[in-house]
Amino acid sequence: MITEPGFVDDYLAYLLARASHLISSEFHAVVEASGLSLMEWRVMASLSGKDSLSVGELADIVLAKQPTVTKLVGRMEEAGWVQRCDAPHDKRQSLVSLTPAGRRKVKPLLAQAQAHEAQVTADIGAPEVDQLKRILERMIALRG
Repeated sequence: MITEPGFVDDYLAYLLARASHLISSEFHAVVEASGLSLMEWRVMASLSGKDSLSVGELADIVLAKQPTVTKLVGRMEEAGWVQRCDAPHDKRQSLVSLTPAGRRKVKPLLAQAQAHEAQVTADIGAPEVDQLKRILERMIALRG
């Protein structure tokens, strides 16, 4: 019996979500074993290599609501992983940055994330992976 492809089999939003879920779920166990929640990991990874980001920018990057990220950043600040300061151009806005302890905490996970990405993409090839990343970046920029 031959079955025809269903709607989601060729639907871009589904394919992106499915690929993201499959790839991400493999790495979630590594994050949780490190003692971080997935949201803490996302915040710390987002801050890595940056001087600072606003809470609003973090919320956008980690795909969460700003009040949720504000509370999370507060807990992470208490843990000593991040610090907040007022933005020089707007005292109502908080800028968040990693502390030295936060950088030490996230550094091994960043290396493991890169190794995981390399493993996931090994069968695809670097040119195709680079092309896929550029296309996704463009889609995000056009919709952002």
